[in-house]
Parts: sequence; C-alpha cells; structure tokens
Amino acid sequence: MHSVKHIGKVFLVGAGPGDPELLTLKALRHLQQADVVITDRLVSPVILSEYVRPETLIIPVGKQCSSDASTPQSTINSLLVEHALLGRRVVRLKGGDVSIFSNVLDELQTLVSNGIPYELVPGVTAALGAAAYAGIP
Repeated sequence: MHSVKHIGKVFLVGAGPGDPELLTLKALRHLQQADVVITDRLVSPVILSEYVRPETLIIPVGKQCSSDASTPQSTINSLLVEHALLGRRVVRLKGGDVSIFSNVLDELQTLVSNGIPYELVPGVTAALGAAAYAGIP
C-alpha cells in the first residue's frame, strides 16, 4: 500500500496599501487559517500581530533594492516549496496587490514546476489606496 503525500497550498495574498482595515475579508480568512506566513517588509506589523494566529510561523522576507537586508527571490521560492511540501497552508503576504510591483511570476513558476496548488488573492493596490485617502476620485 502506498502512502499518499499531502501537499499544502500556497495563497499569494495582497495585504493592501498599509492600513490594516483595508485588508480584504478573503485575505483575513486565509491569514487566520495559515500555518506559515511569508511576508514582505511593507506589510503592516498590525496585520501580523492582530490577524495571524499566535502559533503561526511568520517568516519575514523583505526586499530593499540591493541591500544586504534583502531576501533573495530564490530563498523565497525555496521557502514556499519547503513549507507546502510539508503539507502546510502557506500565505505569501505581499504589500498592496499581489500582481503589481511584485515577483509573483517567479513564485508562480516555482509553484507550478513543483506541482504545488496555489490561489491568488488580490489586495487594494497602494496607488488606489493613496488616491482614495487623498480624496482623488
């Protein structure tokens, strides 16, 4: 008898423009169910402290141009694969929207090539959020 290996799922989630109250309900639900959150540095710390379960592993993977504090994309890709292959529910949390000014294509290609299921959860883009706060229709 062969054992079936359970593969987790990766949710690429947009955290919105910084205000924790602009997080979508879908993003909130996934954060509350996550085993692992791999987060950008632009995500509000309030989102992580108030909306993520205390037992959830939070892994900061910030990027900052060519700074030594930046996490290489290859490391981020490896973390996504590693945790999903352990059967975990992984949220890759990005500032703004998941597909604007992000390396989502690299991450999607990595997930597809490793047979890992994923879902994209859009967020409010920083540009639209800033316009709304500035009162620009």
